[in-house]
Amino acid sequence: MIRRRFALAAAAGTLAATVCPRKPYAEELSPLGEGLETLKPPGVAPDGVFVTRDGASHHLSEFKGRGMVVNMWATWCAPCVAEMPSLEVLSKALAPKDIAVLPLSSDRGGADVVAKWFQAHGIGALPVLLDPKGAMARAFQARGIPTTVIINKSGAVVARLEGAADWGTPEAAALIATLTAG
Repeated sequence: MIRRRFALAAAAGTLAATVCPRKPYAEELSPLGEGLETLKPPGVAPDGVFVTRDGASHHLSEFKGRGMVVNMWATWCAPCVAEMPSLEVLSKALAPKDIAVLPLSSDRGGADVVAKWFQAHGIGALPVLLDPKGAMARAFQARGIPTTVIINKSGAVVARLEGAADWGTPEAAALIATLTAG
C-alpha cells in the first residue's frame, strides 16, 4: 500500500513538473565545494544499468576509461530542477576532457516526460537517461535526490554529493577534471 501511494505521489509530482514548469533559480544553489565528499579510499563503482531515450539499456562499465559525473534526479524534485542548467554547463566544459555527465532520471513517466522537461527549460546538451526503477540510485546507496557521484577514469567512485550544487562554475569543472583523472 505504501509503495502504491509513493508511486502515485511520484507520478503526480512528475505531472505537475511537466504541466507547470518552474524556472530554476541559480541563487538557490550552494557552491560545489560545500557538500562534496571525497572518498578515501575510493569505492568500487557498481556496474548498474540505465536506459536511453530510445529504450536501449547500457551498463555504467561502458564508460570505463572516461571520467563520469552520475547525477540521480527527477523533474518533480525542486533542488534537481535548480541544478540541472548548471550540470549542462559542466557537461559542455568537460566534454573536451572526455568526462561524461550522466543525468539519470527516476521519473516514472519515462523518456517523454524528461525530454519535454529538457525542452521547456532549454536543456539541449544533456542526454535523456533513465533509472526508472531506481536501481542505479540503490546501487550507489543514494538516500535521496539529487545525489551525484564522481567516478574517475579507472572506474572508482572518488566523490559524492547529496543535495544540489552549482556545477556550472570554472572551479567546479577544474575540480571534477582533477578528481576524475585517476
